[in-house]
Amino acid sequence: MTDDDSRVLPEAIVRAVRTDILAQRLPAGAAVTEAVLAGRFGVARPTARLAIERLVTEGLLAREAHRSARVPRLTPDDVADLFDTRAVLEAAAVARLARDGAVPPEAVAAHRSVLDAAAADAPAGDADLAFHRALVAGQRGPRLTRLHGLLLGEIELGIAQVQAERLLAPREIAREHQAILDAIVASDPRAAEAAARSHVLHARELLLVHLETPAETEGTPW
Repeated sequence: MTDDDSRVLPEAIVRAVRTDILAQRLPAGAAVTEAVLAGRFGVARPTARLAIERLVTEGLLAREAHRSARVPRLTPDDVADLFDTRAVLEAAAVARLARDGAVPPEAVAAHRSVLDAAAADAPAGDADLAFHRALVAGQRGPRLTRLHGLLLGEIELGIAQVQAERLLAPREIAREHQAILDAIVASDPRAAEAAARSHVLHARELLLVHLETPAETEGTPW
């Protein structure tokens, strides 16, 4: 293995495992071990360990001392706290964008992808996440971007769960996104903030209702 391989391989493993988690091929509670990752990807255990550590840092895996990393199981309290915090950050971001009257091009592109998904009645989770990430990254406050980045793994988990359970249709997502964009273009910070907060809290309430009757299944080692 070359030095270049040692840098690339952990990232490739992270991408593959992230995809499996968000597609729920690795369900909540499933264990992700160094031995299994090493065998699947043909890498040394230290390389697998680096990938697991990265996923833990991103919030896509959770690990207690002396135990295998597992896919987090979001409790109602987790969901409420995550989405409430996300609403504060994203509302602040779009208010800043509205004061400038500028929509990031990446957000426009992601919104078009959501519209395409709505027209095809296809999942829109990736485009939804890209839209929100672009809005936050496009505003001028680097600290707000960093704070949002710390939550991105958990945000991905939340959005993936909403999409997997079909709790929010792509057409609804597109409509709520459009309200945010319209307020930004109109240079109306209050309307932009209200639209972003309403959108995030709508998903929060739908997911909380769903979690009132959670599935009683445990993940198995993978």
